[in-house]
Amino acid sequence: MNPNLLWYIPLLPFVGFLLNGTLGRKLPRAAVTAIALLFTAAPAAIVANIWIYMKSAGAPLTLSVISKPWIAVSGFQVNFAFTVDHLTMIMLAIITGVGFLIHLYSAGYMAHEDGFWRFFAYLNLFMFFMLVLVLSANFLLLFVGWEGVGLASYLLIGFYFTKDSAANAGKKAFVVNRIGDFGFLIAMFLIIAHFGTLNFDSVFRQLSSHTEVSTCVLTTIGFMLLLGATGKSAQIPLYVWLPDAMEGPTPVSALIHAATMVTAGIYMIARCHVLFALTPAVMTTIAIIGAATALMAATIGMVQHDIKRVLAYSTVSQLGYMVLALGVGAYSAGIFHLMTHAFFKALLFLSAGSVIHAMGGEQDMRKMGGLWKKIPITFWTMTFGVLAIAGLPPFAGFFSKDEILYSAFAAGTTVGKVTWFIGLITAGLTSFYMFRLWFKTFFGAPRFEEATEAHHGHHDSHAGHGIHVHESPLVMTIPLMVLALLSLIGGWVGVPEALHGHAEFSHFLAPVFSSAAEAAPEVANHSVELGLAAISVLTALLGFFVAYVMYYRKPGTGAALAAKMKPVYNLIDHKYWVDEIYGTVLVAPLQMFSRFVLGGVVESGVVQGVPAAGAGITRGLSSITRRMQSGNIRSYAGWLAFGAAVILLIAIFTQVPVR
Repeated sequence: MNPNLLWYIPLLPFVGFLLNGTLGRKLPRAAVTAIALLFTAAPAAIVANIWIYMKSAGAPLTLSVISKPWIAVSGFQVNFAFTVDHLTMIMLAIITGVGFLIHLYSAGYMAHEDGFWRFFAYLNLFMFFMLVLVLSANFLLLFVGWEGVGLASYLLIGFYFTKDSAANAGKKAFVVNRIGDFGFLIAMFLIIAHFGTLNFDSVFRQLSSHTEVSTCVLTTIGFMLLLGATGKSAQIPLYVWLPDAMEGPTPVSALIHAATMVTAGIYMIARCHVLFALTPAVMTTIAIIGAATALMAATIGMVQHDIKRVLAYSTVSQLGYMVLALGVGAYSAGIFHLMTHAFFKALLFLSAGSVIHAMGGEQDMRKMGGLWKKIPITFWTMTFGVLAIAGLPPFAGFFSKDEILYSAFAAGTTVGKVTWFIGLITAGLTSFYMFRLWFKTFFGAPRFEEATEAHHGHHDSHAGHGIHVHESPLVMTIPLMVLALLSLIGGWVGVPEALHGHAEFSHFLAPVFSSAAEAAPEVANHSVELGLAAISVLTALLGFFVAYVMYYRKPGTGAALAAKMKPVYNLIDHKYWVDEIYGTVLVAPLQMFSRFVLGGVVESGVVQGVPAAGAGITRGLSSITRRMQSGNIRSYAGWLAFGAAVILLIAIFTQVPVR
């Protein structure tokens, strides 16, 4: 295996970005599509080749390529280097595989959109930066990818830039992520100061060999990295940008929520597990943040009416599960759920896009209903996604979510038990709001007016009138079918021994996480594991049953309950007023500070005032000098007398002898 192949994995999508970005406007749409797909499929083929090689090699294997020194200053050196180990392989397979399916789907979904070439150029750019992020062998190159996906998400979320809400959502995502990036930067500065390097291997080797760096410093680094992860992976307190990211086209939502940006924080914590394992306070905080985020986002998802926003809050909630797993030291379980989530969340978003496509752009579930016979492929594929995220066996989400819950329970700590209980409640809520979506969208009487003539304008930003409901074309339904299959069987690679499996996924990642073995949860007996799994399944079934009664058996129950519990409903419906609190506590004071202090005092007073004052003083002095140089002898004599008087006064009052 030639390791130089690693360079081509991110380079090819970048070439696709350059071609479509510079020539795409003049090319036919078929050519733009071909470029985007070709330069996404090729890296996927390379990744598959490397995967086969690494599996056949048997023993744990790492591939690396290093360029000439990228930065070399006073003994400090950073290389432009890529590394692939088993963790990287899983991330690469998800990004390129799911990413390619989303590109394929986009060819049909965006077929009638303006800026077609621009959309695919941005998608390829997103892929490029995400691949750089996971391939990097050091913190600095990871940060380049980290910032790059932020830029690409800003461009894609604000794709409909003529719409204020889309432009504002793009800016919100960009600004909120900068807060997390600040933490990441501080962490890198501390790592340089105390380890003298940014290379993963060097830092982790020093940590493993009982570094002299104090626990206080390590804890600070851990908290700063956690701040970065909360921004990128939408956790409390920096989750607020992700639901608004729904303003972008639906394939963008699928890409951001499933295969790329939001997984960056999870990947970074897993990559730095050696460091986090030495900081118990940070680990506890990670577990608490993950559990709290999972529960809060699930409650908000219960009352959303926009089909994409339900899925957006479910993403925040599922990311909370992954963070919870990392917090209790169950790194492989967290990455396992990241993988299965990529399958079923991409499926759910693309299915939602197919529903929106069929409904002429409508996203409000209150205006849907009775769609299951009209769009059968979308219905059945989305059903697989709903069953997977609800955690029902034998779908993928059951195995990965159960692994997390079991790991939390078996951690043997109070935090582990509490987070297990919160995770269990969240599982029930997840099942409820996903089946609520399912019933409201596909069952009951249609709540829309159907057109008699075909309507072919299908855009996220434009709701049609008089809808001609129809199934999506093959270019959109094929990715749905592939993802539905993965949502069914994707979890079978992690079937635990308690269910007569071999936990292949954990064994595959064992070489990466072996150094953190002490932080991993203790192994409990299989009867406990089976008992917990049974409780989890019963909770999911309870969620299904409640949704069935409220939105199918007795429709209108939900509205009646909301009216009875209006204060609680309003609190959840307004998303706990978090955006408003941020606006009052942070945004408004910052705007006032910017307007009056920076804009008024600094800009008008200092930046503009100092040059103006300097000009005024110069003008005044020039005027005086001009008067002195009048050419009048009497005037000169007068100035001479005035000067002599001044000198005498100085001599008298300062006791300086005048010669």
